[in-house]
Amino acid sequence: MSTSFIKAVGLTKIYQKGNHEIVPLRDITFTVQSSEFISLMGPSGSGKTTLLNLLAGIDSPSQGTLKIAGCSLEQMNREKLTKWRSENVGYIFQLYHLMPVLTTFENVELPLLLQNLSKKERRDRVEKVIDQVGLSDRLEHFPRELSGGQEQRVAIARALVADPSLIVADEPTGDLDRDSADEVLKILEDLAANQGKTIVMVTHDPKAATRATRCLQLEKGSLIPSYGDLC
Repeated sequence: MSTSFIKAVGLTKIYQKGNHEIVPLRDITFTVQSSEFISLMGPSGSGKTTLLNLLAGIDSPSQGTLKIAGCSLEQMNREKLTKWRSENVGYIFQLYHLMPVLTTFENVELPLLLQNLSKKERRDRVEKVIDQVGLSDRLEHFPRELSGGQEQRVAIARALVADPSLIVADEPTGDLDRDSADEVLKILEDLAANQGKTIVMVTHDPKAATRATRCLQLEKGSLIPSYGDLC
C-alpha cells in the first residue's frame, strides 16, 4: 500500500523586495503518495518553479510545514538542506545543464564525486543508470555529439545516479521534439511505476501532463482544488 511521501500544509513563500512583499506561493496544502508521478501546471508566474525549489530543498518556506519522506524541511538550516538534497533528490532541468567538456560518463558521475565511493562503485552505478536510459553506446560522447533527446536522457541518468527517492523535473520535455519528449516521458513513467520513484514534473504541455498519474494546477500562487485528478 502506498504511503504519504510529501505532505505540505499551509506552505507559503514570501520574498522581500525593498518595502514590498512578493508572495509567489500562498497557503499551499497537498499530499503526494510514494511512487506517484505528479504533473504541476499553471501559467507563467503562478509559482510552479518556486514550489519545485521548495520540494527539492533548494529554498525554504516562509510559513507552513513541508515533510518529505519523514523529514521536516522547514526546520532545516541551509547546511542540513544541502545534505538532505544530495541524498534524496534528483533534479532534471529543461536545458540539461551538462558540462560541455565532460563525456556522458563524466557528466553522470559528477554527483558521486562528493560521496565516499571507490572508483569501481562509481563506475558500476554510472553504467547502470546510463543503461537504464538507453545510452550505453554513448558513454564517451560529449554533449555536442548528442541530440537534444539524448542530452536530456544523460541529465536523467545524472539525476538518478545517487539513487534519490524524489525526482523533480522542471519542463523536462520543453526543448524537445515530440518523439524525444515521448522517450523522456516513458522513462519517467517507468521510474514511478516500476522503480518506486516519486516524481513531480512542471510542464506547460497538456499532452505531457496526461502522462502523470495526477495533475495539480497553480494559479496566482494558489492550488486550484477542483483540478486535482484531471489526468
